[in-house]
Amino acid sequence: MRHIVLGSMIVAALIAASMPLMAHHSFAAEFDSTKQVKLTGVVTKIDWTNPHVWFYMDVKDEGGKVTNWGFEMGPPHLLQGSGWTRTTMKLGDVITVEGSAAKNGTNRANARRVLTADGKRLGAASSEGQVQP
Repeated sequence: MRHIVLGSMIVAALIAASMPLMAHHSFAAEFDSTKQVKLTGVVTKIDWTNPHVWFYMDVKDEGGKVTNWGFEMGPPHLLQGSGWTRTTMKLGDVITVEGSAAKNGTNRANARRVLTADGKRLGAASSEGQVQP
């Protein structure tokens, strides 16, 4: 009986450990490296969480229309290794982002590089590959 309980616990632990991997996606599944974007806007939201940091910003086009864009960056630990902290980017900051647009045409992109409000040029630990700031 002990072997059955121990075996069940091991199986449950393996399933639980693999769940984040199943939820994770590859860059190529969601983003198109041939559709490059460079946008400047005002930061409206920051989600500093695993497995990817996301931030959102309002971008104004030539006609004055404002569109909210979402940008995926790498995980917090990789961003911290590149010089980021939770306070590098703040709500209301005007920043410029370079990256790859979503394949499905939505206002989402994988950030590759960010020019922060105070002039820092930082890599975004993109899943597209390591890019120098």
